[in-house]
Amino acid sequence: MKKILIVNGFQPNAFSEGKLNASLVEKAKQQFEANNFEVKTTIISEDYTIEEEVDKHIWADIIVLQTPVNWMGITWGYKKYIDEVFTAGMTGKLCLYDGRNEENPEINYGTGGSLNGSKYMLSLTFNAPNGAFNNEDEYLFQGKSVDDLFFPQHVNFRFLGMTALPTFVCYDVWKNPTIKNDFIRFEDHLNRHIINS
Repeated sequence: MKKILIVNGFQPNAFSEGKLNASLVEKAKQQFEANNFEVKTTIISEDYTIEEEVDKHIWADIIVLQTPVNWMGITWGYKKYIDEVFTAGMTGKLCLYDGRNEENPEINYGTGGSLNGSKYMLSLTFNAPNGAFNNEDEYLFQGKSVDDLFFPQHVNFRFLGMTALPTFVCYDVWKNPTIKNDFIRFEDHLNRHIINS
């Protein structure tokens, strides 16, 4: 039985109540449980215990981060969560510091992860349209992909020794939403990359 931790990285703000991200978390939870996966969830805007979150990361085979994109990155609440939880796990539970040794400190930075064999998946909700990415003619991202934009988050998980699953994205959720289709695509994505893999 696979063990899944779903982290809802939504942080309340003046523009959104977080309904889409909460609905995606619930959809994933139901889909995993229907396939006999054991599921735990964390909502970062609610109270959590740092040591319990460290233990959840150790427990999980797969971590799904469900988060809106705020100013081209994760929410400030999820950044706080990382700072607290990942730092608390640095003495060996999540990683053994940065993996280097004193004999040759110039190499192997970031190889101290303790969660080898575990996987993670980013699931993101964007105001940006799909066409803004992977297109050198587009002004803002200059041909970069979503995963290029989220490279720092990928590196955080790699620092723990984890391996990426393909990223899922809901694009243009404010100005041109296609929520019904997004949920169909999300279900298919979870089936292909987690449930039936």
